[in-house]
Amino acid sequence: MRLRHIELFHAVLTTGSLTGAADLLNISQPAASKALQHAEQQLGFALFSRVRGRLQPTQQALLLRHRVEKIAQELHDLQRLTANIARPESYPLRVTCTPTLAQALVPDATTQLRKAFPGTTAELFTRHSAEMCESLMLHETDIGLTLQDASHQGLRQESLCRGQVMVIAPPGWWSPAELAQPLPVTALAGQPMIGIAMQDALGRMLQNHLAQVDPAPRTSIWVQTYQLAYSLVAQGEGLALVDPFTASRGGGEVVQTRPLKPQLDVVLYALYRQDSPLNPVQKHFLGLVRKLGQRVLSPC
Repeated sequence: MRLRHIELFHAVLTTGSLTGAADLLNISQPAASKALQHAEQQLGFALFSRVRGRLQPTQQALLLRHRVEKIAQELHDLQRLTANIARPESYPLRVTCTPTLAQALVPDATTQLRKAFPGTTAELFTRHSAEMCESLMLHETDIGLTLQDASHQGLRQESLCRGQVMVIAPPGWWSPAELAQPLPVTALAGQPMIGIAMQDALGRMLQNHLAQVDPAPRTSIWVQTYQLAYSLVAQGEGLALVDPFTASRGGGEVVQTRPLKPQLDVVLYALYRQDSPLNPVQKHFLGLVRKLGQRVLSPC
């Protein structure tokens, strides 16, 4: 199949008609019909049959569907990549980060960057780590910030600062004397907890540690973001294990916080393409993120 045949095949699959496919590809309906006939002649079998006014894929077409959709997606990615490469170097700083860092660090770093470089504009996005790497490789963004070890080929990974997993509790849960000490993981036995259902490295690490507690914590609510766990803890639903940036929200006035014992490290990473050296604005931004992150992790 030629590329134009693949595009037409995918367009008909998407719209269910030649007219819709022609509109999607910005060609005439007769041209679409002729291209489909040519494709079927080359293949030696029909791709579609008409059922109640709509084109339905034949059995042979269904065998091709997965490959065709994959090629169409790769073509779309190629178009996105070439469009972003063509953008001028004067375009704004583009940062993608995890939801946690979107609340804890990125707004402050962006505000301070704008003071140092008033003419700079910024585009800020939130994505989980896998989507973040794809966005960077497609030149949609310039810098990624994550708490996960990405180790992605083609991306440079820089450690900015290091903290530790924190236990958060509703106000008044611990006495002032207790707050001055780390919380042993064994103290979570039988306690009401908000479960973290995230399937990332940090989420799995937390689940593995809790699995060793006997009796197991009483978990009635599971969430997929540390921010949601924080909100539920603040409303008295129990304890939660979160990253240090989430724990720092509210300055200790909304929830109580204690480091977990044994200590579990959390690293803030910056990701950027190996083939794209950082410009002065990007370097300054990462310096601000590093400084602000260290301030959160070492408030004294």
